[in-house]
Amino acid sequence: MADIKTRDAVKGTIKTIDKAAVATERMKSAYAKTKDKAEQGYYADESSATEYASDKMSYAADRIKDEGIHQFNKQGQKGVQTTKENIGKAKDKIADFKTKRAMKAAEQKKAQAAAERNGSQIRHGTVSRSPAPDAPANGKSQLIKTRQQGQKTVKTTARNTGKAVKSTAKGTVKSAEKSVKTAQSTSKAAIKTTEHTAKAAQKTAQASVRAAQKAAQAAKATAKATAHAVKVAVKATIAALKAIIAGTKALIAAIAAGGWVAVVVIIVICLIGLLVGSVFGIFFSGEDSGNGMTMQTVVREINTEYDTKLDEIKNGTAHDVLEMSGSRAVWKEVLAVYSVKTTTDPDNPQEVATMDDSKKELLKNIFWEMNEISSRTESKTETQITESDDGHGNIVQTETTVTQTYLYITVAHKTAEEMADKYNFNAEQREQLSELLAEENNSLWSQVLYGISGGDGEIVSVALSQVGNIGGQPYWSWYGFDGRVEWCACFVSWCANECGYIDSGVIPKFAGCVNGSQWFKDRGQWQDGGFTPEAGQIIFFDWEGDGETDHVGIVERVENGTVYTVEGNSGDACRQNSYSIGSSVIYGYGIPAY
Repeated sequence: MADIKTRDAVKGTIKTIDKAAVATERMKSAYAKTKDKAEQGYYADESSATEYASDKMSYAADRIKDEGIHQFNKQGQKGVQTTKENIGKAKDKIADFKTKRAMKAAEQKKAQAAAERNGSQIRHGTVSRSPAPDAPANGKSQLIKTRQQGQKTVKTTARNTGKAVKSTAKGTVKSAEKSVKTAQSTSKAAIKTTEHTAKAAQKTAQASVRAAQKAAQAAKATAKATAHAVKVAVKATIAALKAIIAGTKALIAAIAAGGWVAVVVIIVICLIGLLVGSVFGIFFSGEDSGNGMTMQTVVREINTEYDTKLDEIKNGTAHDVLEMSGSRAVWKEVLAVYSVKTTTDPDNPQEVATMDDSKKELLKNIFWEMNEISSRTESKTETQITESDDGHGNIVQTETTVTQTYLYITVAHKTAEEMADKYNFNAEQREQLSELLAEENNSLWSQVLYGISGGDGEIVSVALSQVGNIGGQPYWSWYGFDGRVEWCACFVSWCANECGYIDSGVIPKFAGCVNGSQWFKDRGQWQDGGFTPEAGQIIFFDWEGDGETDHVGIVERVENGTVYTVEGNSGDACRQNSYSIGSSVIYGYGIPAY
């Protein structure tokens, strides 16, 4: 029985240990899933800080798992070993008990056999005794007493032997049972210790996972904050660079003077060198590259090429009626795409702070990939009504059928986002593109493209960004017209509205040139045609010299006695034009109170 109980205890111990093993495997599986989630992005960000947190979490989970398994094996093996030892001791005691019981039984049988032999000899007279010389006459009675005494001794010896055997057997059985109970208790203790270790490891793992999650979230927040800080720093640096460039002569003088200023300048130059080689180098391209080329001169050259193509289509195609529509890509988007593509070209990366013939060709190619001019002609037969005088003061209407050829010219453009798709820009390149086109960089683009800085040049920047658009639909439809009108004044009003000047009362909203000029005159903000204007002022024209304004535009700049303008509805397009100061076609100037 003791042996069977021991086996049952061992089986129960093994089953419990197996359950603990299953629980441990489940815990290990939970670790693995947590690790996979961290690696797959549940707690990570695509940044080095997030990867660091994920690695930390993975390391902690692995460490806890290994420690749990180690403790489980250690306690389990110890419990099993103790159980085996106790079972061995129980078996030894049972074997010892059986041996002693057999020996006692043998001795008892031997004693009984001896007693029986002695009794038989007495009963049959086989024992030869010589009576003592002084033996009494009742010798027979004495012999009977001796025989009874021997039988009594044998019985007493047998009874004592039986008691001793029973006592020894009970003690041995009790010891065996106690050993088995001790083995069971030890096994249960080992199992409880193992389960406690597994639970503790599981709790530790859960705590570690929560800590890793918090670490990952903190890392993500830190990464975002770092990225934001870097962006802010870059923007602040770029904004400062404009002032640095403007003060180049003063810096050179400071370097010549020596001292700590020279050290600061050297640091600034190193910083500039780093930025010049990046996509932000485009903001330095407004300066002369030493070959007479600047970004401004190249942009004007491409604009002229664009206008020439439009004129070639109009002049090279016979037509009676011209209808133009569409808009050209904004120049800052063209340059942003050019900057990112050129500086990150995997085969031939180049800086964009300077300009030469090869880079000019790159820029032209991108410009024409972003802008497409198409044209078509269509013949239409229409009925026209003409009026004439019959010579007697009567008006006569005559209907005639006329066939006319319509020339349709359309400009279509791609956005910066569409070009990013066309060139298969990666995430980093798209981020750089977005950063270049941020609203806060508009003033830098104005400086690069048009050499304009300061608030008065804001409307000029807006107007120049529209150069190349044809048909005027965005401007006259904004004003509220359902169909095309002469849209030069609508264009000026649209540009003013983009700057907030209409709401602030700086420039009026007007669709007729006469109304616009009168508004400035009524406020004492008017100068005649001989005046030398400044950028951002409104120029009015009188083509026929009859003292009535016919056209309006925006002054871009004044150089060497020439006024450069941006005008809407110049040949049904937004164009840059130029006139000598005091030209007879200049009616006068409105002077906005910027």
